[in-house]
Amino acid sequence: MFMTVRKTLLAAARKHNCRLFSDANVTSKTRKGLVLGVYEKQSGSDAFHFTEAAAAFDRSLFGKLSEMLAISGPPLKKGKSRIFYGLHEDFSSVVVVGLGKSDAGVCGQENWDNCKENIRAAVSVGCKQLQDLEVSQVEVDPCGDGQAAAEGAVLGLFQYDELKSKKKVRVVTRPHGSADEALWQTGVLYGEGQNLARHLMEAPANHVTPTVFANTIERKLSFFNDRVVVHKRPQSWIESEQMGAFLSVSKGSEEPPVFLEMHYKGSLDSSQLPLVLVGKGITFDSGGISLKPSSGMDAMRADMGGAATVCSAIVTAAALKLPVNIIGLAPLCENMPSGKANKPGDVVRAKNGKTIQIDNTDAEGRLILADALCYAHSFKPMAIINAATLTGAMDVALGSAATGVFTNSDWLWERLHKASIVTGDRVWRMPLSGGACTAAAFLREFVSTSHWAHLDIAGVMTNNDEVPYLRKGMSGRPTRTLVEFAAGLQSEKEPL
Repeated sequence: MFMTVRKTLLAAARKHNCRLFSDANVTSKTRKGLVLGVYEKQSGSDAFHFTEAAAAFDRSLFGKLSEMLAISGPPLKKGKSRIFYGLHEDFSSVVVVGLGKSDAGVCGQENWDNCKENIRAAVSVGCKQLQDLEVSQVEVDPCGDGQAAAEGAVLGLFQYDELKSKKKVRVVTRPHGSADEALWQTGVLYGEGQNLARHLMEAPANHVTPTVFANTIERKLSFFNDRVVVHKRPQSWIESEQMGAFLSVSKGSEEPPVFLEMHYKGSLDSSQLPLVLVGKGITFDSGGISLKPSSGMDAMRADMGGAATVCSAIVTAAALKLPVNIIGLAPLCENMPSGKANKPGDVVRAKNGKTIQIDNTDAEGRLILADALCYAHSFKPMAIINAATLTGAMDVALGSAATGVFTNSDWLWERLHKASIVTGDRVWRMPLSGGACTAAAFLREFVSTSHWAHLDIAGVMTNNDEVPYLRKGMSGRPTRTLVEFAAGLQSEKEPL
């Protein structure tokens, strides 16, 4: 049966002057791949509903792509793929991916843009399939939204294998057809920003200490020295700032603490108030004296996910040259048990003079953030956003569906929510009053600004199969939402 179909296809290929399957002209040196999109068939029509780029490709082959799809199985469902070999002399492999309905838009129930999410998911499937075939050059159909397509490609191809002997093939992607190059490059930068956060979170804790973390971000920002200033504040500076809560956590570890401070000056208007982003930077959390269970403790290498996403967002903002001013603050340390570590019942004094009694040393995140939030006010910010893998209760409440947002500002919430609809990396507003809410209420004691938001990212720290365009592992969420929020500020007036 297969040989009959194959002979028929070869005959058709000769008729249409196109190459198929085992044509000798497709050699190893031309191992390029192509990802094309197809929508669900429209009612009352048997014709395939291709994207603009896929339709042009099909025409160039005199309808051969349509023929192949028709005989290879049922219509492609959303997020599924089908691969063909030797269809075109320039591409050894062509993957067709299902985009769902062509008229998909913003879903009010899910609070995301279905069209963008479908593109990200579909493109990532196609790129990963070609990567598994060790195809190192891939052209990608923009599918009507070059930014979303680029994000899907970049995010889908990421895998932390730095310490493995056998690594995945590194794939170079580029847009296929008449794509908007600027939109594509924006998507690449958004995706690479999130991948930077994923890389930091995935790396072993002995490879990413507070000092290494700070050096990594400093190196990433060194490309933008004309707009960025980085300060790596040592322990002596932290002591001079009377950050007693932060110091109380760091003293249990042999690794010295670092207070990382980044200033991105993207606005020509020197009077523009800055957005301050604060990230929890516990590079390993053992729980301290209130020791965590050993099962799953290795994941606590990513307890600096707040700092990773905040710092990566600033790197991305600088790469995009966003015309806004952003200051990033990341208190970095380990939470370890030792003779010098915090003990349950200890009382420490924060930067603003408030005393804090420690009931559980595993609630260290709020201690280091308390001092960082106090310090953030010295910059007279337009708004403060802090991000932290703060509470297990957040995972119970929302799981991996969305980042929990606790805020005293409707203005801030509305813009964060709007940004998350675009990125598909959703946020959900929570009350400032139970587990995760108690932690947020604690942090509010160290905030006096009218526009502050606490993002609890404990539930979205990892990904299994919830986000189809991210592999299993650390997610780097919500880096893109923070970037999109910052990008939206350029057209906003400062809040009252």
